[in-house]
Amino acid sequence: MTTKTSYAQGTPCWVDLQTSDQDAARAFYAGVLGWEFVEQPMPDGPVYAMAQLGGRNAAAIAPQNPDQAAAGVPAMWNTYLAVDDVDATTARVADAGGTVAMEPFDVMDAGRMSFVADPSGAFVGLWQAREHIGAQVANEPGALTWNELVTTDPESALPFYEKLLGVQAVTVPMGPDYAYTMFQVGDQQVGGSTAPQMPGVPNHWAVWFSVDSADASAARITELGGSLLVEPTDMPVGRMVVARDPQGAVFNLLQPADQTAEAAAEQPTA
Repeated sequence: MTTKTSYAQGTPCWVDLQTSDQDAARAFYAGVLGWEFVEQPMPDGPVYAMAQLGGRNAAAIAPQNPDQAAAGVPAMWNTYLAVDDVDATTARVADAGGTVAMEPFDVMDAGRMSFVADPSGAFVGLWQAREHIGAQVANEPGALTWNELVTTDPESALPFYEKLLGVQAVTVPMGPDYAYTMFQVGDQQVGGSTAPQMPGVPNHWAVWFSVDSADASAARITELGGSLLVEPTDMPVGRMVVARDPQGAVFNLLQPADQTAEAAAEQPTA
């Protein structure tokens, strides 16, 4: 269990879901991840539903804005990266090769943010915390455990984050035939990057939530009207699932390797 009180610049600090049916999404994720919700009114009228685990903020679910809904934009999860000064950082986006989608603005007393796209077209939020640091809980069942840049163009995307935020992109062997790119802040691994695993997937930041059991969670997803894009599968860091919620947002679940080994040890032998 990890309780968070701050985030260093360049670290993924928050995720939220923009969806076409907020109430249905709340019911779905409550059933899959055990979230409870606290409603935070927004200045323009809609409610920002803060998902919590044990009273600690874990993520949020928000309605799509009318323009997105009218344009048929699919529901999607957003990742936010911590920055010390969002105005100064956003001003450097163009020089680093990216584009600014939303200029910096205040989110009441919670913080100040902008939204940018890296050179490969992946969108990400930049968050300067005030009262809201981001996720207060991580790396326990139901909580965010990893954020991953999925891109077909690492040659342009990775230097963007290094130049803009001071993170390091480090290649780490993950087996005899595979290497994975880690984002590091100091000596801490804070995220990663990989190529899309399926054709037609746009470049984006993917979100991963921790679960006790990948198999039980996969069954729950289908029971609640979601679908599985990748059935429970073993990989070096644990057992994973790629899923789509009933409104179309894609997310990932990870049963960490230590929990996978414990579950295997508990299985009866012939």
